Amino acid sequence: MHLQESGEMYLETIYILSQQGGAVRSIDVGEYMGFSKPSVSRAVRLLKSGGYVFMDADGALTLTETGLAVAKKIYERHTTLSEVLMQLGVSKENAVADACKMEHDISDETFEALKRHAQIHKEK
Repeated sequence: MHLQESGEMYLETIYILSQQGGAVRSIDVGEYMGFSKPSVSRAVRLLKSGGYVFMDADGALTLTETGLAVAKKIYERHTTLSEVLMQLGVSKENAVADACKMEHDISDETFEALKRHAQIHKEK
């Protein structure tokens, strides 16, 4: 199953919420993303069937190994792209918003080059 941008966003959100501690439930995801309960339920169902998310009997969501790998990749892209844009003088608010759009479409090659660039300029 190939993930759409929205699926990647859901995985990233579950990852971020899980890092804050405690169980992550669909309602938490919906509140964080500003999406309705039916939208979240549909997305979680698709992510479960794709093998990206597991839901236990209490409704707690856990990323599978595959889901975790995707979530970490998207989160790293988001944070790195935000950092690069801020280094270029973009406001934090716009950098974060633009990084969210870019993180799903940028090639691995371009992302790695930007990551190297950010690392070089971070150390200066």
